[in-house]
Amino acid sequence: MISFDFNEDLIKKAEIAEKKSGDSFERISEICRYNSEKVLKAFIDNGVSDMHLKGTTGYGYGDDGRDKADQVFAQALGAEDALVRYNFVNGTHAISTALFGILRPGDIILSVTGKPYDTLEQVINGDEGGSLKEFGIRYEEIDLLPDGRPDLVEIEKRSKEAKMVYIQRSRGYSLRPSLTLSVIMEICEAVRRGGSKAVITVDNCYGEFVECVEPTSVGADLIIGSLIKNPGGGICLTGGYIAGKKELVELCAYRLTTVGTGKEVGCSLGQQNREILLGLFNAPSAVADAVKASVFASAFFGELGFKTFPDHREYRTDIICSVKLGTPEKLIAFCEGIQGGSPVDSNAMPEPWDMPGYGCKVIMAAGAFTMGSSIELSADAPLREPYAVWLQGGISYYAARAGIINAAQRMLDKGLLEI
Repeated sequence: MISFDFNEDLIKKAEIAEKKSGDSFERISEICRYNSEKVLKAFIDNGVSDMHLKGTTGYGYGDDGRDKADQVFAQALGAEDALVRYNFVNGTHAISTALFGILRPGDIILSVTGKPYDTLEQVINGDEGGSLKEFGIRYEEIDLLPDGRPDLVEIEKRSKEAKMVYIQRSRGYSLRPSLTLSVIMEICEAVRRGGSKAVITVDNCYGEFVECVEPTSVGADLIIGSLIKNPGGGICLTGGYIAGKKELVELCAYRLTTVGTGKEVGCSLGQQNREILLGLFNAPSAVADAVKASVFASAFFGELGFKTFPDHREYRTDIICSVKLGTPEKLIAFCEGIQGGSPVDSNAMPEPWDMPGYGCKVIMAAGAFTMGSSIELSADAPLREPYAVWLQGGISYYAARAGIINAAQRMLDKGLLEI
């Protein structure tokens, strides 16, 4: 039998954790079935053929594969239209494109989930480089309530003057709950109840295909994400998407390319169309394995005495599991273990570094086939209190399971864990 040299007590804890996760695993599999059928139907309804997998050069006029990918994504995400491009260098770039595409000087963007994550903070409030602030766009925010839920009373009252209401679905580098679709629907209803016509925009990163519908089905006007997270299915090498109401997507396309040409230009070199379409087709099953890995990690590290967010019994709306480790030494050892249990660069040693856009050192572990792909097993964290790590991904549940156990083994080997 081929196996890792894991401590026997760790293996027993893992087996207990897996049994505790059984009900959650069944629910995840059912959601995967539904989403897989939904995505397949989008391919069939839009008549995807072999010709649409081919790339183009030059200006990209008449790129049927590029346009077909937009159509399939739009249907799969419950949107009128979509802008799916390798041009987007990351999720933050896609979000930034949407913000600059929709907002104008004097407008107000209202974040209703508190402070945005670190790198987006520079886009909104940076003092140089052409941030929204420099263009005279006002930023306001409403903090979440102490229990992590949105303040619906304040949202209804303050969204009236906003041009955009911004929602961050996932938790970022915080321990607050990620927002379920039912909570996002409550936010959308509160915005409209107050009479606001604001563009409701959702940072959908890490959330695609975790539930049966997307925020566009519960009141959001735009949703935005990265192709090296959930919707790329572990296939896409880069890119992002913006999906939602057609006229808003077109404004975003004007910002990505030029006013007047929008979505009609931009060639898809080489295998881009094939990777985007294949990635989307694979996404529901890849996401399901990642969510199972997240549930297992919560149960496993819970068995080892750590506080996890969310608990393994809680309903999932994204692929992320946070583990509160308590010390920088445990945090670093955890990331070393994830790196050592990865299929690529397992011999590398992650170290904290001054990552651009962050106010403190950040450590990242990701032995992935695509650099920085967080649908593949990865872990990262800022080196600051409460020294929690954010774990995500795993396009193969059983491989991710081994990597997660290896994180605990590394802590044990360094004398940082007692079992």
